[in-house]
This record gives sequence, C-alpha cells and structure tokens, in this order.
Amino acid sequence: MAKYNKVVLAYSGGLDTSIIIPWLKENYGCEVIAVSADVGQGAELDGLEEKAIKTGASKLYILDLVDEFVNDYIIPTMKAGAVYENKYLLGTSFARPIIAKRIVEIAKKEGADAIAHGCTGKGNDQVRFELAIKAYAPEMPVIAPWRVWDLKSREDEIAYAEERNIPLKINRETNYSKDKNLWHLSHEGLDLEFPENEPDYNKEGFLEMSVSPEKAPDVPTYVTLGFEKGCPVAFNGQKMSATEIIKALNEVGGANGIGLTDLVENRLVGMKSRGVYETPGGSILYFAHEILESLCLDKDTMHFKQHVALKFADLVYNGQWYTPLREALSAFVDETQKTVTGEVKIKLYKGNMMNAGVTSPYSLYSEEIATFGEDEVYDQMDSKGFINLFGLPIKVKAQLDAKLAKEGK
Repeated sequence: MAKYNKVVLAYSGGLDTSIIIPWLKENYGCEVIAVSADVGQGAELDGLEEKAIKTGASKLYILDLVDEFVNDYIIPTMKAGAVYENKYLLGTSFARPIIAKRIVEIAKKEGADAIAHGCTGKGNDQVRFELAIKAYAPEMPVIAPWRVWDLKSREDEIAYAEERNIPLKINRETNYSKDKNLWHLSHEGLDLEFPENEPDYNKEGFLEMSVSPEKAPDVPTYVTLGFEKGCPVAFNGQKMSATEIIKALNEVGGANGIGLTDLVENRLVGMKSRGVYETPGGSILYFAHEILESLCLDKDTMHFKQHVALKFADLVYNGQWYTPLREALSAFVDETQKTVTGEVKIKLYKGNMMNAGVTSPYSLYSEEIATFGEDEVYDQMDSKGFINLFGLPIKVKAQLDAKLAKEGK
C-alpha cells in the first residue's frame, strides 16, 4: 500500500465509516481527518464528534450544507422533473456531489495526501463521489477500502467494530443499509434483498419519515403550495424558504403515508438492486410542480422537457452533476420555468395525492376555447381541413395499398 501522512475521510458515523478510521490508521499509519456534511439528516449528527475522535480521528468537520443542498441541487433537479426509472426521486444521488465538493475543499485546506470514502465497489456512490473529486481535485488519490480490505460483508464489519469496541447504532438484526437527508431516507439489505418479500412498513423502527398508509388519518389533508418561476416559495399561504417548505411537507406528507416507493432499480455498475425509499415532502413537491407546468407550458415545450427530464435523471443518478451537459440542461430548464408561477392545492389521503385546484397568472388554459358549450372563438368547421391535411399521408398510403392490391402486387 502507498504511504500517506494525512487522509481526509467522508464520515457519516455509520457502520462503514466508523470502522474505516481505525482501518486507515492501522494500514497506512496516517492521520485521519473526518468530514461530515449536514444535509438534513437530523439526529444522526448527534454525538458524531465525540465518536469520531474516540475512534481515532484527529478532528471532525461538520459542514452545514442544508440550504445549499436544497437551492443548488434539489430544486434544479425538481424543476427539471428528473425521476430515475419513473420512481426514484434521486435523494442519495444529488447529495453526493455537494458533499464531495466540500470535502475536496477541506482536503486542500488541510494539505491532505488523499481522500477516503466508505462506498462499496458494488454501488453507485463510489462513482458519484469520485467524479466530483475528479472535477475539483483531478490529481487527488482516492482510498476506497471496500475494494481492498479483507472484510466481505456487513457482518464482517460489525465483527471488526466489536473487536475494537467501536459503538454502533445497529446490530445484526437491524442491519439495513440506510441513507438519510432532508429529502429522503433509503433502506436496502436484509429481507429487502428478496423482491418477493413485501416490505413490512409497520415494523417498529423501519419507517422514520413516514407512516404506512394504513396508519394515516381517515380524513384527507389539504396543502397549498405557491411557486415562482418553478421554485416553491409558499406553504399554505405563508412565504417560506425552499428548505422550510420541504421540512413542512415532510411532516404533513409523512403523517399521511405519502412518498413510499419500493423499487428494483438498475445501478450504474450493471446490477439490479432493490430498495425502499421514503420521500414524503419531495413527492408532494414534484406532484404539485408537474400540475402547475401542465397549466403553464405549451405542448411542444412540455413534451421536449420530458425528454430532457430523462437525461437529467440519468446524469444525476450517474454522478455527472459537474458536467457541461448537466449545466446546459439546467439552463434549458430555467428558461422553461419563467412562467411556472402560481398556486397548487393538493389533497393527501392515505398515501395518495390528488389535484384539488391550480391557478396561475400565466395559465394557457382557456375556458372559452375548451368549453363544450357555445363559444365564439373556435370555428369547429376548421377541424375538417386540419384533419384532411394531417391525415393526408395516411390517405395516400391507403390509396397506394389499394392500387397495388388491385394489380396483384
């Protein structure tokens, strides 16, 4: 192994990074500086500094990235309508670039020789972290213990921690792999590795941001969201920051069983994986934004933007946030959002979301044109000529087929 004097570790305090601190010191004899990012995971940060120091780190940075995470990563992705494989709202995916970018800043500040992370060699996060590192420190060595150590499973990791008296918040029975931030909570592993198993949403301690739809209230809850140029600016008539709105939506959405997703997804590295995601506030925000766009965007822009959303989702999922294409697509999205301003009312009921009304000063919907009643702005006779021209290729092809059939060809 190469020798390093100082290594900066992306540290969450979870199972992987808890044992990586002593592993780095044992194998490299280096100083380890831990860096944690507050992206809205809440109580997971409690006691982290004491734990990192006791485990062998020389210091711990805790970076407050919540508002930057929301404004510069979450909202641009939401405005794009980017959803990976029709279900996944990219909660882990867009958190990694901002964390890695800021870790590079600490590594440069500290004069570190390398950056380490706890991502497995089977996952997507290794790509997301390392592409961001390449973007901001292209020559920086990266240490990925999962690629080189002798530990083969999370059970091996737990045993390693127990041998060194490293405190863990999990055990072998509750050893789900989880990732939490303001936007979502993901669950992988254990019984979820078998797609035939239904997730036990009512199991104590499984859901953290939500309740199962069965436990949601028996009466609907209504929420109203205000948008300006595609960005959320108000909740139930009260002006709020996007961060505050997401927090409020998480609370009301979670209480109503909104945003539970059970997904078998295609990982970037080529395998399929099964996970359960809790995204209560994010699901409501996407739903409301889509309703408002249906009112404010013309047909061609909306349809083309749907193509952009697919590519945008792939870029975010694949860790390609810091690329010219993602920046160009964001510029396109921002142009489309100039008129996406208005108010959307959503009805929440036992895991379901329903449109309860939408208004916008930029609405392209015309009651006078769309009405089934009498109007003076639409001449229905115009449709005859339109259909004749629109259907001309079909008519010509049918006439040719008939001619060839008559000639026996």
